[in-house]
Amino acid sequence: MSTLSERLRNGIVTENPIFVQVLAMCPTLAVTSSVENAVGMGLASTVVLIGSNFIISLLRRLIPEKVRIPAYITIIATFVTLIQFLLQGFVPGLYKSLGIFIPLIVVNCVILGRAESYASKNKLFPSIFDAIGMGLGFTIALSILGAIRELLGAGSILGFKVFGNSFEPAVMMVLAPGAFITVGILMAILNQKAINETNKVNFKIAHFHEINPETGECTGCGSCAHSCKK
Repeated sequence: MSTLSERLRNGIVTENPIFVQVLAMCPTLAVTSSVENAVGMGLASTVVLIGSNFIISLLRRLIPEKVRIPAYITIIATFVTLIQFLLQGFVPGLYKSLGIFIPLIVVNCVILGRAESYASKNKLFPSIFDAIGMGLGFTIALSILGAIRELLGAGSILGFKVFGNSFEPAVMMVLAPGAFITVGILMAILNQKAINETNKVNFKIAHFHEINPETGECTGCGSCAHSCKK
């Protein structure tokens, strides 16, 4: 179970496809003008991720090495086609809003990357949980971006007004420049937080003293090679 939970955490936090690996920037910048579009794209990609990882992991010993990439793309394209038909039939509004970015899921580097780097080398259940983690990380990141852009660009979330009539929406936020600005600010905040955490760990390691309980002297460590008393 620890391995499975690790796969979930890896996709959501440690190797988040957008904020850490900076993958799939094209759909990220294009569809996050609203929460609805962002969640729709994220869930569609998650379903394709789970399905493709499932099949590729099952067939990993049967797919010849020389044709593995065409085989992966064929499997991914099959699931994308199914999702496309389902969206078109049951949520035509979302299908129309996402437009060309639904079939472009086939070449989403997150999905092909997980197929090549993980599903093709690991067993079924870890591959499924890896897909769930990456899909959730992708969906959460898209949803955060969509919420910020829709809130500032339209003053609403999912069509519900958040601010009063006196609020002047920043229309730029629902356009391409707003997408770049939002992604840049969020990545800067998250990277700075990661740097601060790393510095704290390094500081603790560098200033750790091992005290000899008998003599009360420091045995020395990394940056502390001298003796010191309690």
